[in-house]
Amino acid sequence: MIYTDDVVKTLKRMLRARGLTYRDVASALSLTESSVKRLFSEQDFSLKRLDCLCELMEVDLATLLTEAGRNKTQIHTLTEEQEALLVSDIRLLIIAVCLVNRWQVREILEVYDIDENQAVQALAKLDRFRLIELLPGNRVKLLISQEFSWRRNGPIQAFFEEQVQSDFFNARFSGPGEIRLFAFGMLSRRANALLQDRMQKTAAMFRQAAEEDASLPLEQRFGTSLVLAMRPWELKAFESLRRVPDRRRF
Repeated sequence: MIYTDDVVKTLKRMLRARGLTYRDVASALSLTESSVKRLFSEQDFSLKRLDCLCELMEVDLATLLTEAGRNKTQIHTLTEEQEALLVSDIRLLIIAVCLVNRWQVREILEVYDIDENQAVQALAKLDRFRLIELLPGNRVKLLISQEFSWRRNGPIQAFFEEQVQSDFFNARFSGPGEIRLFAFGMLSRRANALLQDRMQKTAAMFRQAAEEDASLPLEQRFGTSLVLAMRPWELKAFESLRRVPDRRRF
């Protein structure tokens, strides 16, 4: 059974995935941002308002309710133990990532140096930790949401910092499908916050595109990573030559 709490949580999740903010919702409903926050807090949405927000997200009400039912049982944050399990075995991690990206088990075996016995053992582990539901014929039902996030300072973040970052940036970014942008300047807190909001929307566009392309055949999709980062920062070589510490900290 789907309850109001399930629908509101899913609504928040879908809005966030599309990069939509309280301000966007307020504009769509002709309300103030404080009124919108109160609506979410009190979970007081009429069908008319839900329909209006579905139009804002370019989905119908039936899709929202279907997502609410599906997301009720999906995992959005992994436990410390689940994250440690994934990064403990590279083949297990490969299989998990491929499954999240809608690969079939047979496709994983065709592409990677993983035999069927290793795959079955990995699937059993993922099932035991409730990351997937293993079905007959090695079919899989994902229990991980497309919008799941890793734990701050957890095993996956540590793995990313130790291995992924250096490997990802070890490229010229001049080939097909590659781009690297670097900008430097002095920003106010307001401009920093505005750019962070736009970066969140870009990330949301990426997630939505991946979800829309998930039904395409494997040969029409290719692994793509997007890194968006921004922080108050000065090159250490510059900082070391300062006569006095920088007092204009963010």
